[in-house]
Amino acid sequence: MSEQSPRQEFSGLRMGRPFGIPVYVSWTWFIVAAFITIMFGPQMRQMLPDLGSTAAYAVAFVFAVLLYVSVLLHELAHSVLAKGFGLPVRRITLYLLGGVSEIEKEPPTPGKEFLVAAAGPALSLGLAGIGLAADVYVINNRGILEVLVWQLWVANLIVAVFNLLPGLPLDGGRMLRAGVWKLTSNPSSGTVVAGWGGRVLAVLLVVFPVASMLSGGSSSDPFDLVWPLVLASFIWLGASQALRSAKIRARIPQVNARSLARRAIPVTSETPLAEALRQATEQRAGALVVVGHDGRPLAIVNEAAVQATPEHRRPWVTVGSLAKSLEPSMVLQADLVGEPLIDAMRDAPGSEYLLVEHGGEIFGVLATADVNRVFTGV
Repeated sequence: MSEQSPRQEFSGLRMGRPFGIPVYVSWTWFIVAAFITIMFGPQMRQMLPDLGSTAAYAVAFVFAVLLYVSVLLHELAHSVLAKGFGLPVRRITLYLLGGVSEIEKEPPTPGKEFLVAAAGPALSLGLAGIGLAADVYVINNRGILEVLVWQLWVANLIVAVFNLLPGLPLDGGRMLRAGVWKLTSNPSSGTVVAGWGGRVLAVLLVVFPVASMLSGGSSSDPFDLVWPLVLASFIWLGASQALRSAKIRARIPQVNARSLARRAIPVTSETPLAEALRQATEQRAGALVVVGHDGRPLAIVNEAAVQATPEHRRPWVTVGSLAKSLEPSMVLQADLVGEPLIDAMRDAPGSEYLLVEHGGEIFGVLATADVNRVFTGV
């Protein structure tokens, strides 16, 4: 199962860097490998009666490994094409439900979005076609090789078809999103349509097997519902996250550095905190910028550190001891708005940024907390 996502925390084994893209295997993969081995071991024994019990389970484990190699190739198709379009790829992770390509920026056009999303299913379909051709025209004996090839091309076909279903977070959902984006010129509209498509798919994944069981058309073993419920939960959560992201992205144009800036007053590093705060109150400023004797900004006084300083100690504490030195990346142009502003803050995470005019004059201080309030509505 394939998904493109923003960066996330991760623990697991690093397996290599094909095409310069780090590949990790989550610890949950071993659960899947054990499950596949246990489930397919008896089937391998039936299909290959000459094998002993241990050898049959060994072949089942080989199938599990080769299946995830196919998933890796599916994800590489997404990631390599994304890199070709200039989109940064943080890593690929193989985990419980398949794989995830962490593409850190969205494609800039619906056409590129469609191509990146379609690359994975296209490669899986290609692998299925190659496997089918090898199974029919090349491999004639019913040995281990033929059984593995048969199972792999069928598995790749299932992976491709499933990922083409039109709902986020599946590849088909991203293709649907690209189509709606193209028609409406609005990527958020595409996300909303594809997100609701994902929710509908999640419901259908549960409704169909339950209805089939109730009508007597399939086994009444409740265990048969476990896998549909797992997949439905994954799709529902992914679709819901996409819908939340669409709401957040709709507010990005409201993020204006000038309108969110706090007025700042310059102070020297040896100024007592109490005096600096008195001057700020007098001038109705909301931030303190430490400057050198030549007036050049050197640091921003950290708001959290100020609030943590007891009032009785403020006359004896200098602002320099509570300030954070200014790195070049923490100095932003005051006229930044929307996506460029968010990208600049993402590239240099911090609590406060100095806003300057094009000539270098101090305009004010932008607090990350103020930007966050635009998205939370607080």
